[in-house]
Amino acid sequence: MSSLNALVIAIDAAGRKRDAARQAVQERQRALQAGQAQMDQLQGYVQEMHGRWGAQEGQAVQPEVMHHQYQFMERLQHAIGLQTKVLADLEIRLEAARQALMAAELRVSSLNKVVEVRKRDMALAQMRREQKETDDRAAIQFFRRSFGLQLQEI
Repeated sequence: MSSLNALVIAIDAAGRKRDAARQAVQERQRALQAGQAQMDQLQGYVQEMHGRWGAQEGQAVQPEVMHHQYQFMERLQHAIGLQTKVLADLEIRLEAARQALMAAELRVSSLNKVVEVRKRDMALAQMRREQKETDDRAAIQFFRRSFGLQLQEI
């Protein structure tokens, strides 16, 4: 019975680890969504700038303004490149968190299965003990009736 209690304690600890892993997955998903929102915002800036400058094609623009525009677009493209790397890292972290969650769920499931098997084995052993006691009593009664012997009960 003490091994069963130890398993119950192990299941409880594994359950807490699983819950923490589930929380980590949710946090990683939120971080990825926030990163994707930032990427969408950067790409929106690029589209907005292309829209603004596309409408001014026929107009004369001073070289300084064009220079600043190109610098700004380069910075946006650089930021998009950095954000792409951040998103890739966030996706890797999310996948690692998902793998950890699956491992934790497998651990809880395995421990629950072990408890089920142990309980079944204990019930079977108890049933066999009870059957043996019943068989012993029946044998004693059989000998008493058949041979008139006075056997001491076990």
